[in-house]
Amino acid sequence: MSLFLATLLFGLFLAVLGTVLLWNNSVVASTARTLPRSKRGAWLFFGAGAVWFVWRVSRLTESDLIFFQTPPPVMAGFAVLALLAFLYAPDFLAVRGLCVLVLLAAEPLLYAAYMEYQHPQRLLMVTGVYLALSLALYLAAAPYRLRDFFEWLFRVPARPRLLGALLLSYGLATSAAAFTY
Repeated sequence: MSLFLATLLFGLFLAVLGTVLLWNNSVVASTARTLPRSKRGAWLFFGAGAVWFVWRVSRLTESDLIFFQTPPPVMAGFAVLALLAFLYAPDFLAVRGLCVLVLLAAEPLLYAAYMEYQHPQRLLMVTGVYLALSLALYLAAAPYRLRDFFEWLFRVPARPRLLGALLLSYGLATSAAAFTY
């Protein structure tokens, strides 16, 4: 992935997320409040994260594997663990799935900006990605905090609009920076 595409996609994602929060109707608030414990969200986000991770494991070479010479046993092990998570740890699985997706999506974005020192504007994207990584690691350890955050955020109608305006502005600035490379 090129630096242009990585920066543009990240900026557009933030702009869309900011627009949704800026819009802030009852559907946005109710969806956000029910997301952390949602079964559909768990199947969507954790399922997508598990499939993506198993696909990434399938791309490992022999030098990346310690105890096995081919990836299929490792892939099967992680697939079984993902299925067991749906059975035995269903609480806040949607939040953990979002965290997995953020962690997996960060790699190609940061790899695109690696060693691109001649473009200091790349730091708009890189800073946002590192903030998202930090938040994902925190929420993976304490997923109930996302539920608490959504309750706090949607208690006052001005809060989601303010957060949406900030995300929209940052996303548009990051998208504009992509065209300066």
